[in-house]
Amino acid sequence: MERGYEAATIRDIAARADLSTGAVFASFSDKADLFKAVLAEDLEHQLELLEAAQSVDLPVKEALLTMFRPAYAFHLAQLPLLQAATGLSWSHGLDGPLGHRPAYSPAVATITGMLSRGQERGELPANADTALIAEMIWEGYLANYRRAVFDDWGLEQLTAHLAQQIEVLLAGANASAPPA
Repeated sequence: MERGYEAATIRDIAARADLSTGAVFASFSDKADLFKAVLAEDLEHQLELLEAAQSVDLPVKEALLTMFRPAYAFHLAQLPLLQAATGLSWSHGLDGPLGHRPAYSPAVATITGMLSRGQERGELPANADTALIAEMIWEGYLANYRRAVFDDWGLEQLTAHLAQQIEVLLAGANASAPPA
């Protein structure tokens, strides 16, 4: 997190962890393997947030913000790690058991489920393309991290901006519904 993925060496990482480089190599074949293990642990936490969000019975917008707010808080606390993961995924891909975009499918499925529950409650029209809206919400959530990195936005700003993005998407879905 201090030097970024490219600049950090196994020797640096081992020294910070009070381990020998041999001890690190006993568990990991290279720096990429070690980083993927860190990301797998991060993904496990993200999946726990998604699982908790699935049981929330709130209006769609509030349910989504209940899911994304803790995710923003979690990643803001370790923003350099998120930057390194993003950089690695864009330059080399993540591959392996994580896949290239490990959080994408479970996140979009969770968001789609929340939107579908909103349809059942009449918050969204029955013909709303929940898969597309879910994908757009996920992409907005991710894109907002640029504001944290480049504009020094914190949790409140990120959450408020995402709330506005969600409002626009939900309003668009409702505006495209055929008249009753």
